[in-house]
Amino acid sequence: MTFLAILIGLLPSFLLVGLGGVLRKRLSANAWQGLDKLNFEILFPALLFVAASQRPLEIGQVVGIAPLVWGLLAVGLVVGYGARRFGPERFLDFAGAWQTAWRFNTALAFIAIATTDKADAAVMAVAIGMAVPMANVFAVSALSRGGSFGLWGTVKKVALNPFLIASLGGVLVGLSGLSVPAPVLAPLEMLAAAAIPIALISVGATMNWGALARLDAFSGIICATKLLVMPVAALVLALGLGLESGVAVVLVIWAALPTASAAHVLASGFGADRELSATLVAQTTLLGAVSLPVWITLAEVVF
Repeated sequence: MTFLAILIGLLPSFLLVGLGGVLRKRLSANAWQGLDKLNFEILFPALLFVAASQRPLEIGQVVGIAPLVWGLLAVGLVVGYGARRFGPERFLDFAGAWQTAWRFNTALAFIAIATTDKADAAVMAVAIGMAVPMANVFAVSALSRGGSFGLWGTVKKVALNPFLIASLGGVLVGLSGLSVPAPVLAPLEMLAAAAIPIALISVGATMNWGALARLDAFSGIICATKLLVMPVAALVLALGLGLESGVAVVLVIWAALPTASAAHVLASGFGADRELSATLVAQTTLLGAVSLPVWITLAEVVF
């Protein structure tokens, strides 16, 4: 039942990626890049802000969960770097792909949580609220370094990145307990609703479909880091710290999520190889349809 629920949850994503492949030649390369720019500057920031701000965050949970998810993100970053010698020569292109080793699909997180009685959506909201800003700090820092901006340029790029500003803003609103006024929230929700569909269609139009069915050393390390190493690390961490069942299951599910649909959008925004990151998004999503139900089942048994 868990496998079927996850597969059904992923099916719309697969269909939109396929639609992008069908529509690839209907728009020029510049038009697809323009859609990525729209997503990077407006649509995904709106999605990140709405997702973080609409779920109240409790400071006690934040203090307990934040170090755990930050540590697991660091595991993904460090282990994923092991693919460097197999990847593209230009560091910027590598950084665009490297980020897929630790970023995660936020929308799928709540679909996965709904398949088990041992996890709480409120705890997942805290994990995501703490993980999104740090994941973007890591990704933007790597991409900025790849762009040879220098120390000050890198700091500026990180601080002014739309993904980071939006996610931090949403977390602050969630922690404050304040509500965004309806006239302001409504247009933000409309923009947020368009972000994931456009990103997935762009993934389908951008990725290398021939590479989807095969893994080389580079993509194999990246996918294994995201779908195997991170959930193993989460499982070991939860057992080692003796975390309560609800938190432990959430941590394992969160760590096992496929990479973020927006990964290629961020890569494109910095001028990195869009095709490589888009292909990795599709590969981790496809493989995650099999691996995620396994991790959910294992977490239920262990905890």
